[in-house]
This record gives sequence, C-alpha cells and structure tokens, in this order.
Amino acid sequence: MQPQSLYDLAPAVEIAVLGVALAAVPLGWTWLRKRHAGPAQWLAAVTVLALYLTFDLVLVGAFTRLTDSGLGCPDWPGCYGNSSPLGALPQIRVEEARLPTGPVTHGKAWIEMIHRYLATGAGALVAALAAATWLQRKRGLPVSPLWPAITLAGFCVQGAFGALTVTMKLFPAIVTLHLLGAMALLALLCVQAVAYRQAERGSGAATIPAPLRHGLVAAYALLWLQIALGGWVSTNYAVLACNTFPTCQGQWWPAMDFSQGFELWRALGKTGAGDHVTFAALTAIHYAHRLMAYAVFLVLGVLAWQLRQTALRRAAKWLALLLGWQFLSGLSNVVLGWPLVAAVAHTAGAAGLVVALTWALRESRSERVAVPKAQRREPAASAARPPEGAHAEVRRSEAS
Repeated sequence: MQPQSLYDLAPAVEIAVLGVALAAVPLGWTWLRKRHAGPAQWLAAVTVLALYLTFDLVLVGAFTRLTDSGLGCPDWPGCYGNSSPLGALPQIRVEEARLPTGPVTHGKAWIEMIHRYLATGAGALVAALAAATWLQRKRGLPVSPLWPAITLAGFCVQGAFGALTVTMKLFPAIVTLHLLGAMALLALLCVQAVAYRQAERGSGAATIPAPLRHGLVAAYALLWLQIALGGWVSTNYAVLACNTFPTCQGQWWPAMDFSQGFELWRALGKTGAGDHVTFAALTAIHYAHRLMAYAVFLVLGVLAWQLRQTALRRAAKWLALLLGWQFLSGLSNVVLGWPLVAAVAHTAGAAGLVVALTWALRESRSERVAVPKAQRREPAASAARPPEGAHAEVRRSEAS
C-alpha cells in the first residue's frame, strides 16, 4: 500500500458542501424564528448562534484531543482521501490490525471527521454572517463589517492550524496555538454579539469606575496567559505529573526542569535535541499552570466581588460561577486521574470565562469624572489675575 499523502484535497468540495448544509439548518431555523424582527435583532441572533456552535466546536476539539483522536485520519482535510471514514474503511482496518490501540481506529477516525465537519459548518455560518453584515451596513445599519471579516479570516487560519496539527503529528506548540485560536474566535463572536445587541437596543456600554475597568483588562490578560499554560499542560500530557493537591508529588516544590519543560519548538514527547522529555520537565509544566491558577483565581474573585455593585452584576455572577466550575473540574483532573468528563469540563470553563470577560469588557467603558465649569475656568482666571498686592507694588514703583 502506498503511503498516504498528508494533504489530499480530493474530498474538499464534498466536505465544503456538507459544511454548508450543516450551517443551513440552524441558519434557516433562526430565520424562521426571527423573520419579523429587525435586521439588528436578526444579526444578533445569528451571531449568538454562531457563538454557541463555536463553543460546542471547542468542546468537540477538546474531546478529540483527549481521546487521542487527533490523528484518527492521518491526512487533511479528509480521511485517506475520502470525505468520510466509510470510504477509508480498508485503510483503517489495516492500521487497526497493525496497532489495535494506535492513533488510527474506526472510532477515532469518526471523532476526527465529525470535528472537521462541525468546523466547516461553523465557518460557513460565519461566512454567511459576514456577508449579511456587509449588506445591512450598505443599507444603513450602524454596524461594522470589520469584525465579521476578521472572524472569517480567523476561521481560515484555524483551518490551517487544524491541518498542521495533523500533518505535524500533534506538535505541542501548534496544538496550543490551535486552542488559543479557538478561544480567540469565541472572543471575536462575543464582541459582535454585544455590538449587535447594543445597536438593537440603541444604547452603548455601561460606565464603570476607571480603576475597575483597568482591573478588568488586567484580568483578561492573565486569563489568556493561563489558557496558554493550560493548553501547554494538555498538549504535553502533563496533567498527571502532579497527582496530589495542594502539594505536588507530596511536596510544595518538587523537582522541576523549567528550561526543558518550556522549550516551545519541539516534537511531542521530545526535546529539541531529540531526547525524551523528562518527568521533571512535565512537573514544571503542570506546576506553572497551577501557580498561575492561584493568581488568576484571586484576581477574578476580587473582580467578581467588585463588579456586583455595578451595571455588570450578571457578569459578576457568571464569573463567580465559572471560577467555582474551574476549581472543581481542575481538582477532579488531578485527584481522579484525569477523567475525560472533568478534562472536557475544564476546557468548557476556560471558554466560558473568555466569553464572560469579553462580554464584560465590550459592555463597559471607563467612567469619566466631570469637572465643574467653575473649576475648569478658575485656572484661566487666576492666571489672568495679578497676584495679591501686585497693584500696590506697581503704584509704589511708579511713584518712585
């Protein structure tokens, strides 16, 4: 049997047609429900739908990675040059006979292809959203077509990273970037959903104190760093490097190799020199994520407490709920031996935090402190008025 080419575009058209069909179902359902609504309301509904589908896609992607199905079909975009595992059945049977628990099995092939079908469908829905936004902008709706265009470009980039994930054999840096790209798509769709809602209701963002707004931005940056660390833990299979909590391996500071653990450009399980990654390196990867989790939990907890006194009370409740979710799911991964349900739930919590914080940022702006007119004029008036006693000094100098 000839080796399968890593890129085989023969089934690309069939997969694209399937993706369009998958996107047409929720799009048609939304049109039926919102056919009497205004354009802003319809765009908001479609954007929220795309957001939900992309959220589901993130979970399916996590399920694909956690079940070791990322190489269920060793080529891209199809499966052994076919649009479904049904056409690749002979090749899959050969691989199953060679390695019964290996990367290519019939079940793993279906998981991998379902993930690709959903990604194509979500991309088609985003393309329809971008076209609809551009048309409504031409008709005078005050919405920017820039965000949908950026989101569509992001989906294309995600497709490229999906291909590299397969062809580069689960290269940790590529898989981590693929995860971050998925989270970025959620953020982009969330920004659009809030913008359409604001256009629909005819009001802008709520004002919050400037220090609180700055804290929101800082927490957002910390969250992205923590997600990157979490992706690095998952893609390097370092979750079980620490199987106790709050200590790691029964120690507060176990043996760790940070330089090797955070060597970014290397193959899975290997160092840049080709040696096997040591357990101390995996421990460093896990413990860095855990230490950062403490900081993120503290910052987001304080932020949720402060936001409850503002117009973003709903965001505060979601942040508190998702923090509890993340703590329980993360703890379950450690003490229960990384069960699949807890691992997927942990990814869901991270995605939920991205959406909640993006929503809070887009729905808020810094409060401007108004300066009374009298105070604003006083410096000019005082600058024009001579200092006290100046007239007397002038008169004395003239008399002399």
